[in-house]
Amino acid sequence: MYDPLKHQSPGQNEPYPQSYWAEHSGDAPQDDGSINNDIEVDVAIIGAGYTALSCAIHLAKDHNIKAHIIEANQTAWGCSGRNAGFILKSTGRKPYSSMIKKWGIEVAKGIYNETCEGVETVNSLILDTNIDCQPQSKGYLRVAHKPSMMAGLISQSKMLKEQFDYSCEILTQEQIKAEYFNSQNAYGAIKFNDGYGINPLKLAWGYQKYARELGAKIHTGSPVTSFQNVGHGSDSDSNSNSNSNSNSNSKQKLITPNGIVTAKKVVIATNGYTPQGFHSSVNNRTLPVLSQIIVTKPLTQQQLTEANFLSDNVVMDTRALKYYFRKLPDNRILFGGRGAISGKDADDPYFANRLLKMLKVSFPALDNIEYDYSWSGWISISLDDLPHICQAEDNKNIFYSMGYCGNGVSFAVQAGKRLAQKIAGLEMPDLPYFNKQLPLFPFAKFRRVGQWGYFHYGKIKDQFF
Repeated sequence: MYDPLKHQSPGQNEPYPQSYWAEHSGDAPQDDGSINNDIEVDVAIIGAGYTALSCAIHLAKDHNIKAHIIEANQTAWGCSGRNAGFILKSTGRKPYSSMIKKWGIEVAKGIYNETCEGVETVNSLILDTNIDCQPQSKGYLRVAHKPSMMAGLISQSKMLKEQFDYSCEILTQEQIKAEYFNSQNAYGAIKFNDGYGINPLKLAWGYQKYARELGAKIHTGSPVTSFQNVGHGSDSDSNSNSNSNSNSNSKQKLITPNGIVTAKKVVIATNGYTPQGFHSSVNNRTLPVLSQIIVTKPLTQQQLTEANFLSDNVVMDTRALKYYFRKLPDNRILFGGRGAISGKDADDPYFANRLLKMLKVSFPALDNIEYDYSWSGWISISLDDLPHICQAEDNKNIFYSMGYCGNGVSFAVQAGKRLAQKIAGLEMPDLPYFNKQLPLFPFAKFRRVGQWGYFHYGKIKDQFF
């Protein structure tokens, strides 16, 4: 499997993975084909996931700028088409209590409001453009995986009410078993009433249709193999770490296999799929981590009854190494968690079988269930557990947004909207999302060693603490 820390390209025109989404979403909508000649554009966006599509939509709709999206493989080939489809009011991994302690309540409220706006942006796009993404019932359960975790959830609920006037419902173990599902690993929960599940690939395809209706171009099968900065009448290599490329009048040449795209401004929207050494603006600033998903065979009515699986709400537990699940419209169970550390091990059946084992432990009534689909995808972890939406330090004509930490389905759309505003020259709120670059990982070559250590720490913490 493609590994962003090992490979310099995600390939060209690679097919979608054999996921549940790819096989239950119908035919992909029409795009504009690959780059087959040299073109000049105002804005080029690299990648065709949620961030890129949202940026193109808002550039056209709000600023009358028609962008060109350049994708190596297919629209939403990366995490945007592989994730679990959870629309949540969350972003990054940093808890609000830590934000309040570090930056104060006003900054924390600004971050909270930005997150809420992201969900509303997604909701509006779905409703206003009639995107057929199979939205399910509203409700997101954060489940205590052991009794001792319930106190922390109740404390979180109180903090959200006191600081942000946001109310969560407290669910007891008995309520979960009677009204939602009978899990052996659910000892209570807090319920957020505005999260819900969707088909993530159909959502991205809906964004693509809308972007093209607004005049954006979407070129698939066109990997960017290198950059050249063009200024003062000569070319220079923009992969250099020099700050000499900040000339606001310079342009970027994006080299693809069959044509060169010359752009006034460039957006790097590749997130967890950014190749090793892709550009100095984003090199060594994220850690790509594999998330693994299985989807079971459809549950029989007897299995549904015995597991008392009444709810299609999205669910995540309180483990450091989290598990998440939901019941799909055809009564299959989607169940996910961490995957392999490296791409070469991604297809090892051990990781899918580990998820199946945990599913059966949680729901003994499903002891005979098997899975039909298994796949994995890269999410992007930032050092400070926050995404950053930035104008690059070393080149003012390059913009990027990365580091969603597995919470990008809704926030990536907000990030794309903010990138469009940045390109149009608008001021951003004074928040860490916008006023700080993604921090560099120290000892970046050893990121995977740190990840391995954290996974072992998480296993011990989840079992004993």
